[in-house]
Amino acid sequence: MLSVENLSVSFVTRMGTNQAVDDISFTVQSGKITAIIGESGSGKSVACYSLLGLIPQPPGRIDGGRALFNGQDLLQLDTDELRKIRGRDIAMVFQDPMTCLNPYMTIGDQLMEPLRYHKKVSRAEARARALELLDEVGIRDPASTIDNYPHQFSGGMRQRVMIAMALINEPQLLIADEPTTALDVTIQAQILALLAALQKKRDIGVLLISHDLAVVADIADQIVVMQQGRIVETGDRDAIFRNAQHPYTQKLLQAIPRGGKPVALPVSEPLVTVRNLCTWFQSDKAPVKAVDDVSFDILRGEVLGLVGESGSGKSTIGRSLLRLVPVTSGTVHFDGIDVTALQARELKRLRRRMQFIFQDPFASLNPRMTVYDTLAEPLLLHDIETRSTVGAHVLRLMDDVGLARAAVRKYPHEFSGGQRQRIAIGRALATRPDFVVADEPVSALDVTIQAQILELMRELGREYGLTMLFISHDLAVVRQLADRIVVLHRGKVVEQANTEDLFARPQQAYTQQLLQSIPGRAVRTL
Repeated sequence: MLSVENLSVSFVTRMGTNQAVDDISFTVQSGKITAIIGESGSGKSVACYSLLGLIPQPPGRIDGGRALFNGQDLLQLDTDELRKIRGRDIAMVFQDPMTCLNPYMTIGDQLMEPLRYHKKVSRAEARARALELLDEVGIRDPASTIDNYPHQFSGGMRQRVMIAMALINEPQLLIADEPTTALDVTIQAQILALLAALQKKRDIGVLLISHDLAVVADIADQIVVMQQGRIVETGDRDAIFRNAQHPYTQKLLQAIPRGGKPVALPVSEPLVTVRNLCTWFQSDKAPVKAVDDVSFDILRGEVLGLVGESGSGKSTIGRSLLRLVPVTSGTVHFDGIDVTALQARELKRLRRRMQFIFQDPFASLNPRMTVYDTLAEPLLLHDIETRSTVGAHVLRLMDDVGLARAAVRKYPHEFSGGQRQRIAIGRALATRPDFVVADEPVSALDVTIQAQILELMRELGREYGLTMLFISHDLAVVRQLADRIVVLHRGKVVEQANTEDLFARPQQAYTQQLLQSIPGRAVRTL
């Protein structure tokens, strides 16, 4: 169906020419899934975006190659010809739904738009099909949410909307760029099953871009491994996972989280105490009880994992602890201080000791600030460094989070999604806080960088006694890092236990469902 031959793509920047994709070739067959894997910045997304004319020219340019789709060379088509193919014959699921969905349009209108544009159906017919797709991708009560705007959805729900939009025209080829990155494990399993079902039913081809090798192991037929713009290994799934030949592929496989947390630090009294916390949001109807009567402790030096499906209230709890959203009732005590009773000035002084790593780095980083300014700002604001000394500290942070020092003067849009997340992590860790709320901090990272960041967090915990609330839908990562786990469902705590006890003997049916949905069955059997 798709044959890419000798594709090369480069970007001309003020720092010189960057060869993002260097003479790569691969194929996608009807009814098969080809997965492209590799670390952030390896050229995976650029290679696929270039097929549909989605890289900006300039500074991007296609230096050579062919991309034959049903006999047509996509690289030779003009804008109008590509527009007829995009969204109809070839659809795309992007990595970052918040920056791809139009904030001024309802979800329903955005879903209906490609169907009405390409197939000229009536608005009523398009709306009915949109409701079907929302239900298929796991949106609860689609009839009442179809007229909502993107900001009214959680990160995982926005990603589901993106997937529904891509599938609505039943394309021949689906290019999925990290399609399950922001999804909890149960919905992730549903989406992967949906992709597999559509593939068989419609005989479609899928080009899957992912850093999550556990997901790739479950569904891919063919795997392409990329490093620094080049393909270093290609093979079917069993060959790659059983007998990888290239050292880089072996490195990626070794970095897959398989559980087994290091020995926990000794812990004592609680650093954070949450009692009867309620965070409700007003609506035209009844209030939305995002967090409903939640109580738990986070012990000093402990990593507490908070898991649950998208929309369960995980992120709202994290934001409530730092007063980033108004708390309806209940109390949050940090080191004996009642956070819910603090005035704005007192809360600002406490920010040095309590930091937040946000889920969406592109939305949380200032697009007008360089990486240097982003990392220097908290150090200068809290008088940790002076103008003359802050540079050395910034460069050490770049080393810690795995970014090249030469990139320190770049802006957020010049980085890949995973690299932007590393910048956000560096910003949160700059002040060496006592307590960090980490909201999906490694969800956008490839497995090798993910392992580095988790190890960095462990080192900071040992060295500085760091206490953390670790929010994630990736239970394998939570198991690797957390001492205890709190399971959340629709705003309420359904189970709390030590990590290994919870994985070995889950008591509640909802917890058992989450554990059964963890991807990577193929990894465990190969």
